[in-house]
Amino acid sequence: MTALLMAEQLHKTYGPTVALAGADLAVHAGEVVSVMGPSGSGKSTLLHCAAGLIRPDAGRVIYAGQALAELGDVRLSAVRRREFGFVFQFGQLVPELTALQNVALPLRLDGVPRRTAERRAAGLMDRLGLADRARSRPGQLSGGQQQRIAVARALVTGPKVIFADEPTGALDSVTGEQVMDMLTDAARESGAAVVLVTHDARVAAYADRGVVVRDGRSASRAGAR
Repeated sequence: MTALLMAEQLHKTYGPTVALAGADLAVHAGEVVSVMGPSGSGKSTLLHCAAGLIRPDAGRVIYAGQALAELGDVRLSAVRRREFGFVFQFGQLVPELTALQNVALPLRLDGVPRRTAERRAAGLMDRLGLADRARSRPGQLSGGQQQRIAVARALVTGPKVIFADEPTGALDSVTGEQVMDMLTDAARESGAAVVLVTHDARVAAYADRGVVVRDGRSASRAGAR
């Protein structure tokens, strides 16, 4: 079966620093793939290239049969808005917006009317047990609540691929497990693929399969599930 997302022989340097030196990645619809490796190994750079956030110096990323490099800026931005979801280590919520508005933000940026976007966001927050925090601003939420809101924001567009970069790195172990349960359950329910960058073996255990990155190169490892 053809992978939904494939990164092939990616190379990326920043000045004299080699971040990627021929890394590969493949993920299928409905699959959770962990990306592990020591600090500075290139795992986050691999995720950012695969998500179209940065362009590799060489190699290619294929999504749904099309190379990201062949897409114009407008089309690539639309893919990232509509078909990719993102969860980062510190949530990166907009502090001036309520939790509901943060979840609705990807829809609003895509031109969805406010009421429609917020109704869809509210429905998702209710399903994820967050309805009572809808009007709270990020500063009024705990770290775990903020990250759960970030997961809801990543899911609100119904993405085909979710990119999670150290999503539990700032959380305690119990809260981290809650966030990972929410993320993986919701993704599997919708059939989305998940690319999960982590240094935590307990988080990697949620994956169906893993990739280890060392010195900018990748190697597959057996899945945990």
